[in-house]
Amino acid sequence: MRAMATRDLTKVRNIGIMAHIDAGKTTTTERILFYTGVSYRIGEVHDGSAQMDYLKQERDRGITITSAATTCHWPLDGADHTITIIDTPGHVDFTVEVERCLRVLDGAVTVFDGVAGVEPQSETVWRQADRYGVPRVCFVNKLDRTGADWSRCVAMIADRLGAVPLVVQLPIGAESDFTGVIDLVEMRALVWHGEDYTVTAIPSGQAEEARLWRDRLLADVAEHDDELMELYLAGDEPGRERLHAAIRRLTLAPDGPTITPVFCGTAFKNKGVQPLLDGIVRYLPSPADIEAIEGEDGVIRRPSEHEPLAALAFKIMSDPHVGRLTFVRVYSGRLEPGTVVWNPVRATRERIGKVYRVHAGRREEIAAAGAGDIVAVMGLRGTTTGETLCDPGHPVLLESMDFPAPVIEIAVEPRSRGDREKLAAAIARLAEEDPSFQVHHDAETGQTVLGGMGELHLEVLVQSMKDDYGVEAAVGRPRVAYRETIRKAVKKVVHTHRKQNGGRGEYARVQISIEPIAELYEFVNKVTGGRVPTHFIPSVDAGCQDAMRCGVLAGHEMTGVRVVLHDGDHHVEDSSEHAFRIAGSRAFKEAVAQASPVLLEPVMAVEIITPEEYLGEVIGDVGARRGRVQALDERSGARVVRALVPLSEMFGYVGDLRGMTKGRAAYAMQFESYAEVPSG
Repeated sequence: MRAMATRDLTKVRNIGIMAHIDAGKTTTTERILFYTGVSYRIGEVHDGSAQMDYLKQERDRGITITSAATTCHWPLDGADHTITIIDTPGHVDFTVEVERCLRVLDGAVTVFDGVAGVEPQSETVWRQADRYGVPRVCFVNKLDRTGADWSRCVAMIADRLGAVPLVVQLPIGAESDFTGVIDLVEMRALVWHGEDYTVTAIPSGQAEEARLWRDRLLADVAEHDDELMELYLAGDEPGRERLHAAIRRLTLAPDGPTITPVFCGTAFKNKGVQPLLDGIVRYLPSPADIEAIEGEDGVIRRPSEHEPLAALAFKIMSDPHVGRLTFVRVYSGRLEPGTVVWNPVRATRERIGKVYRVHAGRREEIAAAGAGDIVAVMGLRGTTTGETLCDPGHPVLLESMDFPAPVIEIAVEPRSRGDREKLAAAIARLAEEDPSFQVHHDAETGQTVLGGMGELHLEVLVQSMKDDYGVEAAVGRPRVAYRETIRKAVKKVVHTHRKQNGGRGEYARVQISIEPIAELYEFVNKVTGGRVPTHFIPSVDAGCQDAMRCGVLAGHEMTGVRVVLHDGDHHVEDSSEHAFRIAGSRAFKEAVAQASPVLLEPVMAVEIITPEEYLGEVIGDVGARRGRVQALDERSGARVVRALVPLSEMFGYVGDLRGMTKGRAAYAMQFESYAEVPSG
């Protein structure tokens, strides 16, 4: 077991690698592991040897399904830096993995395919990083591929993502002739020969181009940085360290536009990774740069081991050797085996078992974790994703995480009586690990219904039941997860619940109104004068939420309703929490029936890349699927169709698209919003 020494937090980086699927995230991470000395051979995604894709399904499918963490070291300017890296999935079905990782990371590397540029999931992860205020650097990858266009990708970062790209490198050569990069900060060339590079003068043929891009870099930095603006206006060139410091200030700036340094290379051909590591250390924040974290209760915790403990659980994982592991980010204090911690969400105490530094599928036991650490711990029985762990004597409640509702469902049934208990246990464990996976029981069919973010998501979960838990289940066809809502307000609905059982009766009376809202649900109490005692009001709220789970049209979950409790009545002997819960539920159902209820369906943002000759057929097919084309673009000689299409019309689309384009088109889609199902 490794002892823990007090660390200089300014030399620590906690970062994520994020991108659209197939942009090269895992390949980039594997090269980082090689160059930092964590691994002595380069793992490849295509042959199933990538260390970060350590699960069997990841290796079989060649994609990242679950985020994997690792820690490495990188020296820069004579100092050793510790970098904790989380490689996140790129497929849209696993976007919740990206969400919960960004919640606890200090910085991120966004990888772009040099041919495709900014793709749909690129935009999604970028918005997620914006939501959590995560500073990032960009890496334009795959510049050795035919059709790679570095300048176009930089323009897309500005146009599609609304960011300010600070170009700190230029590529030397293009496609198969790509050999290295020009460093615009130090005005030198880095040319690769095998796995390493040499520093040379800028090629004469690119000297003028480099000067122009250097001037543009200085102008972009000066525009947003007062210190460099003075130099720029005076016509003075900033020194190396001064320019690095200015770029770092802008990258970390919490206000204003997202400003991000842009690097380039080809991870698969081992070019550009070392200067990217330099950029991670130079420009991305340390835990010390995140001055303090504020809890929902207003309590402040600073990144120091001398502060009381504050940590956030962001991932649950079942390990076949050690059982349940909880991944936590420590924001302040120390986390040691054997100590008792407080979970303010559940108001329970937990005891920390062993503490591990994790490297993908391997674990290294450590004596303690401190502020700035991302570790896995054993022994937490009740803590789940998004919950706080803190010092029992100094409680704090950190902001939790919100996860999207499922858009697709499948029904499963155990094949035998012996599989019934195993199925229940497997589902409980998987739901604990994956907060975007939801389960409910269909009372009409007796089936268990699994909800997820897409067909691949559910396919992976079902396969995991079989491989990891030995459960054989009959699986139904995927079906859309519809919702219900209301179109108009209803001002006054009164319901009286009265029941006499010979002994003590039940009595509750409530008066409510409802109206449509953009949010999922809201309950407002406007009762005055004690006609509904205060301790019964949460029961009315709970009854309304019970009714929200089963709409009046087709029994689908409801969304977008505000309930206002105006008045009511109670009886000293016969009123109870149970009675008011029933009254609230029934009043809500009566109100919804009068509020023009409608059915909602998930609508997907679809991007289709097709050769020009099939464009008309593709657009016609989108229209036949009740889709609406939003934009037409060009990309590397192909046409790009962006459209909104109901999910119910997209089942089996991959086969139809291949058929109409002779296999030459591809598509990607992600959830956009819910929309009303047309009548008839």
